[in-house]
Amino acid sequence: MSNVSTGTDVDAALELARELLDGVGDRLAHSTVAARTAESIAHTVPAPDRELLVVAVALHDIGYAPQLRRSGFHPLDGARHLETLGWPPRLVGLVAHHSGSRFMARALGLEDHLDAYPDEGGALADAVLYCDMTTTPDGRRVSLAERLQDAHARHREAPEAERRARREREPFLRAAVARVQARLGPARQVNAIPLPQKH
Repeated sequence: MSNVSTGTDVDAALELARELLDGVGDRLAHSTVAARTAESIAHTVPAPDRELLVVAVALHDIGYAPQLRRSGFHPLDGARHLETLGWPPRLVGLVAHHSGSRFMARALGLEDHLDAYPDEGGALADAVLYCDMTTTPDGRRVSLAERLQDAHARHREAPEAERRARREREPFLRAAVARVQARLGPARQVNAIPLPQKH
């Protein structure tokens, strides 16, 4: 795996995602479509962070891989695996804290474990959230409202503490998505970082 130390090797990130998520439901489809979204909104983050955005989005859900399951909380399990492999702290933090994971971590009693990783916030974290929350688990592009409606349906039997955490997270998600939409401005596309094709 080349260039792991920089955390900006898109090829290595996509290969790792394929390796870990192939056969794990539709998680690979979700991550691939979300990474393509990251390409198209890369201009909403500072230029030096554009490849890091695509890498973080490609890897954000690797914690769903059964072989990585430790806590059962995919942002934390994914971050721990990336840390073990030597990926840089910024990337590890983006995966750990993606899409407001702190809300669910609190409900699960894992907040202290999550706090071991940096939560940088800002445009980059917003963009990771946007890519995740506008892509369904099976890889369809949707609005945030549709994504939330789908999540409510899928998790209606979850414990009350988890359902409450999801409700409490919604204003955070809406605000982040609104910030990205404002940054997108009139130009909806950029010179995308092309995702390599699977051979």
